[in-house]
Amino acid sequence: MLMNYWYAIEQASMVPEGEPYPIRALGEDLVLWRTSDGGMVAQSDLCVHRGALISGGELIDDCLVCPYHGWEYNTAGKCVKIPANMDQTRIPKKAQIDTYPCVEKYGFVWVFLGDLLEDERPPLPTLPLDDHKEARLDGYKATEGRYHWDANYERVLENAIDIAHAPFVHRNTFGNPKKPQVEEYSVDEDGRSAFAIVELDPPPAKGLWGRIRGKERDKVWSKTGLYFPNVTLLNIRLPMGEFLLFTAAVPIDDNHTVSKFINVRNFFQGNWADRDSIKRTLKIFEEDGPQVLGQRPELVPFDLQAELHVKSDALQLAYRRWRQEGHDRGWGIDSHKFMTHKEVKTVIPSPARRENPELANAWVMKEAPLREPSTKTMDETTVPAMPESTVE
Repeated sequence: MLMNYWYAIEQASMVPEGEPYPIRALGEDLVLWRTSDGGMVAQSDLCVHRGALISGGELIDDCLVCPYHGWEYNTAGKCVKIPANMDQTRIPKKAQIDTYPCVEKYGFVWVFLGDLLEDERPPLPTLPLDDHKEARLDGYKATEGRYHWDANYERVLENAIDIAHAPFVHRNTFGNPKKPQVEEYSVDEDGRSAFAIVELDPPPAKGLWGRIRGKERDKVWSKTGLYFPNVTLLNIRLPMGEFLLFTAAVPIDDNHTVSKFINVRNFFQGNWADRDSIKRTLKIFEEDGPQVLGQRPELVPFDLQAELHVKSDALQLAYRRWRQEGHDRGWGIDSHKFMTHKEVKTVIPSPARRENPELANAWVMKEAPLREPSTKTMDETTVPAMPESTVE
């Protein structure tokens, strides 16, 4: 897992007004809450006093109140009240929790999990939706849902952008096992996202539709890819219309992921079709499940030679290049140390830790341990766009 990126960690519709909302992401307990003016706040769900989950408390005057001893934290994470104190002017500087930059956009809650200052952060991904808090696209209807995996999020991510698996894993829905060939494609990659456009061979039409139009069907235009670090897109144009499926693969920990998806379509826009839209999306995940859960090793290898690659794997290789660059920068979280230590609780550092140098040693919770950055450089000998030495 990597810090210092904007993660879509929740569908905005899930965060209520007037109460804290607990969520786990990247191995850390977080809490989301809305201010009185509608703003969104993301903080570490960990009181520095006795380590209680603050999300079990309440919101009072735009402050998050710990349920254990009533300590109140403002939107910047500073404790502004300790009820047991006779003198409220003597609140320790250490009484502060990590607060992360947070934006509500495209129907997702985006949280910057890291300590980069504002001018150093990569920009928030730009999705092909209207620039709005909600998931809106003129002329389209939106639905949303979620799917739980007992698998690492990188395996889930790579499965979502794997073009070649559809004819086999999805043979009972949209895949065509009689035409499994994948046309050569190029990857449009800019360091923040990677996409490919491919025309797919759909399976023969069945039932009434097959009798009306014949079993043979025209190729289907599709766009597949991902916005780093954790949002994938599947965009398909069908004879009846177009739909776009945005899926945030939220890493809970090394072995658990939740796919939180938003689907927009410009056909069958009545409310009566929403349930079927969600059901069809969940069926795709269910078909993927046995393959993703059965992959070994459970984590995506860092060594490129550990798995064989072919030309149809170009999108996955683009993701692995991006991932390697993040680790080379020293942003890789050592998740084993981060999540298994029982006596010392660590958290992903927030920008406040760098914005206030005088508080460098005043933080109660220590920073999450990071992996040693790679000593290799990203050149043709490590993870090239299409490594001839490993492509058959």
